[in-house]
Amino acid sequence: MHSRFRPDHQLTARMALTVFLLGLVYVAFIAALVVLIEQVVVIVAIVGALLWAQFWFSDRIALYAMHGRIVTPEQEPRLHGVVDRLCATANMPKPQVAIADIELPNAFATGRSPRRAVVCVTTGLLRRLDPEELDGVLAHELSHIAHRDVVVMTTASFLGVLAGLVARFTMYSTMFGGRDRRGDNLFLVVLLVMAVSAAVYALSYLLIRALSRYRELAADRAGAALTGHPSALAAALTKISGDISRIPSRDLRAQQAFNAFFVVPALGAGASLSTLLSTHPSLETRLDQLARLTSELEA
Repeated sequence: MHSRFRPDHQLTARMALTVFLLGLVYVAFIAALVVLIEQVVVIVAIVGALLWAQFWFSDRIALYAMHGRIVTPEQEPRLHGVVDRLCATANMPKPQVAIADIELPNAFATGRSPRRAVVCVTTGLLRRLDPEELDGVLAHELSHIAHRDVVVMTTASFLGVLAGLVARFTMYSTMFGGRDRRGDNLFLVVLLVMAVSAAVYALSYLLIRALSRYRELAADRAGAALTGHPSALAAALTKISGDISRIPSRDLRAQQAFNAFFVVPALGAGASLSTLLSTHPSLETRLDQLARLTSELEA
């Protein structure tokens, strides 16, 4: 089944370039590990198993962490009606529908495939958005599912997790008396491994953040094109961002681990992570793109 979400070739090219650069770093890092340490196969296997578990159970993990619950059409007819209509328009399988009973106005989608996905909205979001704005947010989230963004981001994060685990493994093995046949060169090897791991972690972190921002722009564009009302998504993003800025910082910090999933990051007033370290583009960038899309649709 092929969904009808419109492709954005410019954003796709940016994401492809970012993934290509990550691939180059993968190759260089693994080559360095093979030269420097002998346990590389074991470490790669451990990281692969951890990320496989994260990928396979991503829907359950996210719902559990966000206190979300699956709801039936009888329990939430309005929400299911919107998802049914959007999925029919997009020609894609319907995901499970969930609600998280929290005040933070937001939504997220996760799952390893379109047929094993879940889209979740918070009660805070449902109370704040009008029907067209809710359409825009849910179309954005369904775009993430259709484009398999969970698979993309899980694969991309492999390198950073590997680098972090290598650094810890090397440090702990040295602290607890690990020895190497290189004898006097052990300390130098440890320093090299730590330095390479730290550099790779930092580089992969920045590339993954860039990929996440492109992913959000692509979902904005595809979701707005699906509904035909970019201005409704723009209004929803503005409303959500404004309401989040008024939520106490201590409440936002509890949700910030899931920023990469959310339609709008849980950042309080004064936060400015709109460049290299942010999982999302700035609100201004997103609104500018939606304004351009409105002009294209009206032309």
